[in-house]
Amino acid sequence: MSEGKEMSFWGHIGELRSHLIRSLIAIIVGAILVGFNVNWIMDHIFFGPTRNDFLTFRAVNHFSRELIGHDSIVLPDHFAVQQKKLFQQFNVMMSVSIFGGMVAAFPYIVWELWRFISPALHPNERKNSVFLINFVWILFMVGILCGYFLILPFAINFGLLFKISDSITQLFDLSDYTTLFMQVVLGMGIVFLFPVIVYFLTSIGILTPKFMKTYRRHAIVLIMVVAAVITPADVLSMMMAAFPLLLLYEFSIMMSAYTYKKVQSRTDLPAVK
Repeated sequence: MSEGKEMSFWGHIGELRSHLIRSLIAIIVGAILVGFNVNWIMDHIFFGPTRNDFLTFRAVNHFSRELIGHDSIVLPDHFAVQQKKLFQQFNVMMSVSIFGGMVAAFPYIVWELWRFISPALHPNERKNSVFLINFVWILFMVGILCGYFLILPFAINFGLLFKISDSITQLFDLSDYTTLFMQVVLGMGIVFLFPVIVYFLTSIGILTPKFMKTYRRHAIVLIMVVAAVITPADVLSMMMAAFPLLLLYEFSIMMSAYTYKKVQSRTDLPAVK
């Protein structure tokens, strides 16, 4: 979008389309890079949380040995995944490649979005928005890492170790595992963008820190529901997901309070505490 130049509605649409096309190209490039390294990624990253030497399990077992003298998490030596459909591995490869491309390109996508809206901002707002765009992709990446290293391993641990009979042989469907992986990891990445939504809603006067404090109990219930949606059915995984989300909500209250004070200082209205 050109600065200092009026554009029609269709001009803005055309400008937005160019930014979206560049973002799509970035995703495709990222997906191709992931696709060329898909064997290593599947073995070391995708199936990493199914092995005893995964970083999370090593950390938990290290502290377990210090406290109780033995490992608290011991997974089966072999994680048996079966292919039920002819093109299932190809479909999973495409899903993993696109997912990896989206994650890798996300900082660039946010930057493209900022390039589209920045000409409409005042100089001071544009200066402050530089911090915001970095904050967006950092939050998303922290959510991705939280889902991968904190939620997913314990969900897999529960699924592998929970047995109702020794007569049952555990054979896991490849598509089911792929769905679990993306549901948890991508779900946490998206949920971690909540402070950004709070910032925008507070900036335009829809949300206040007083409202968030007043309805904190309702928010806790909603957080538990969200945690149940993005995790499997076990209680441990849900609680592991709910804990960082509760911290995120408290952080969002502080962000809302900071943003609200700035808005009130610009309008010379008394701030609500």
